[in-house]
Amino acid sequence: MDARHTFDFLTNPERFMAFSRWAAPWLGALSAVAGVAGLVLTFLVPEDYQQGDTVRMMFIHIPAASISLFIYLCLGGASFLGLVFRQALADLAAQACAPLGAIYTALALITGSLWGKPMWGTWWVWDARLTSVLVLLLFYLGYIALRGALEDEQKAARAAAILALVGLINLPIVKFSVDWWNTLHQGASTFMAAKGNGLPAIYAWPWGLMSLAYLGAFGALWLVRIRALVWRRRARALSLKLAESPR
Repeated sequence: MDARHTFDFLTNPERFMAFSRWAAPWLGALSAVAGVAGLVLTFLVPEDYQQGDTVRMMFIHIPAASISLFIYLCLGGASFLGLVFRQALADLAAQACAPLGAIYTALALITGSLWGKPMWGTWWVWDARLTSVLVLLLFYLGYIALRGALEDEQKAARAAAILALVGLINLPIVKFSVDWWNTLHQGASTFMAAKGNGLPAIYAWPWGLMSLAYLGAFGALWLVRIRALVWRRRARALSLKLAESPR
């Protein structure tokens, strides 16, 4: 399948509805299995010699923070397709994506505060990483508010898409804030990190499984939300057609 056919497949509502009908349940099942296994391992791994029992918060916090960035990339990509190529399905994908991203980002901030209190002695500091993640949440909320504030659906979609594209500037700031500035937040700690700062192998499995669970949950919920918006748009178009038809 060449790039053009792939693009047509991803932007064709009928093909999307056929694909998402079976993909959403499978992603949901994958997320549930990975989540249960990840939670079991979370409580089985030993305590950290420095952080003690609070290290288990890592398996909730880090996947939420990482996937919140991935979701914004999806939002930005869908907004670009909707704004530039006028793809209705892409616009619906962006609209469905934003609330999920806001939830993941809020979860990252909340669990980060819960983890930061015993480690740093405070719930919140205006650290570069924490502040940039808060800005990420504000972009999500701004997108949602902008779509709901304008009555004209096309104008709302266009304005929100522009805001989403502007917000892409914040992603590298979130990612590299710990490298660009002296911050209280630690640097990369996954098992792929270099310079001896990688995650110990015993923690890699629960981290990976919880990341897979978060990602699968997002995929399933995203597809379900897009399907709901497609059905809503079809129902609205049908009602307008019936209202305009002669009696």
